Amino acid sequence: MAHEISLFDGAVWYVVFLFSTTMHEASHAFAALKLGDDTAHRGGQVSLDPTPHIKREPLGMVVVPLASYLFGGWMIGWARAPYDPHWANRYPKRAGLMALAGPVSNLALMLICALLIRLGILLGFFVAPQSVDFAHVAAPTHDGIPYLLAVLLSVGFSLNLLLFLFNLFPFPPLDGGSVPLIFLSEAAAEKYWEFLRNPALTMIGMVIAWRLFGGIYPPIHLFAINLLYPGLHYE
Repeated sequence: MAHEISLFDGAVWYVVFLFSTTMHEASHAFAALKLGDDTAHRGGQVSLDPTPHIKREPLGMVVVPLASYLFGGWMIGWARAPYDPHWANRYPKRAGLMALAGPVSNLALMLICALLIRLGILLGFFVAPQSVDFAHVAAPTHDGIPYLLAVLLSVGFSLNLLLFLFNLFPFPPLDGGSVPLIFLSEAAAEKYWEFLRNPALTMIGMVIAWRLFGGIYPPIHLFAINLLYPGLHYE
């Protein structure tokens, strides 16, 4: 059965995707700058302006997200903040902290969306929906601004939870593959960093992550929504 395409929903999805992905990469870049690597800063990527991120990854930031929504009803994409590999080799623990900064920023955005949804309910803009899915975490009480905000915050909640969880998978090239560097000894971290740089691991890691994620995200998404609406017990 063909999926329905809404240009309005697609525009909202893209705005949320663009901001969330930019925040993720800007957080990587900011963390790297504070930890001693100014590579991304010199590229203009310590910024919430999506322009330098789009210029670096036009395929992942524009073409694939829009095409995936038009043809699949979902929006996927990617971006990358550059870093100095010599700095990462010298300071693997710092590289691990830099990697963690991106997913943490998405968790923060998800929590902000959750707080704004609860505030919207208190102000009479939203109510708990009869049923929930990725784009329907909050239901508007009226058309117009409440409807726009409900879709925006619903997609923001769901997409940032997705980005947080997916990027924490412990497989390269995802951010979670580098997080163990934080906890390893200097010698072990250096060896692990060399292991992560094996090109064959990139494809293997992505395949494993995609296969596992489809079974992991839906129950966690539902659990998060039930935390948002205690006592309603969505299924």
